[in-house]
Amino acid sequence: MPCAATPGRSRRIEAGGDDSSGLTGATPSLISTRMALLPIINLPDPLLRQISTPVERFDDDLRRLIADMFATMYHAPGVGLAAVQIGLTRRLLTVDVADDDETPNPIAMVNPEILFLSETFNSHEEGCLSVPDTRLEIERPAMVRVRYFDGDGKQHELEAEGLLATAIQHEVDHLEGKLIVDFMSKLRRDMVIRKLKKRALLNAPLPPGKAEPKKLG
Repeated sequence: MPCAATPGRSRRIEAGGDDSSGLTGATPSLISTRMALLPIINLPDPLLRQISTPVERFDDDLRRLIADMFATMYHAPGVGLAAVQIGLTRRLLTVDVADDDETPNPIAMVNPEILFLSETFNSHEEGCLSVPDTRLEIERPAMVRVRYFDGDGKQHELEAEGLLATAIQHEVDHLEGKLIVDFMSKLRRDMVIRKLKKRALLNAPLPPGKAEPKKLG
């Protein structure tokens, strides 16, 4: 189960601290940024169905937002997060699929554009930070090539495979207003949405028990 939780991942970046060790590989201007946790919105919030708009300004506010998104993603814990999940309909996402015993590999993608999807497919069990307590085996293209900008406005292209390819596609789906429930049968989708609506009405916390596994955004 590639998204399974491991202890310590949520401690990679501490909210409000100056520890930037979890941002290895990110733009240099992020390294000294003070980070904070941001609230993640859940279904049935209609904002999650909106299509995000391109980022136009590359400035300190954007770089601070990226740092906060990394802090929020690691703390969740998750391996990806899209800006719309924190209530901002901007074409921005963060990913890091490194295991806890591996060197962190945080990647921030501003205005990502998928250039290529392979004709071969992989299947991963996906969870979503905005669809709590729900996991689903989803088949996606095994390889992806994506063009994007970093927080300083520098353009990059990246070819990814495996879990990283899955995470990128999952987060780009968020930017298009698409969620993992859209891969479910209508019966299961209706059940999940009904449960989340009830939880939202009751303002109920997640059920107690074992720590949740890491999720895609």
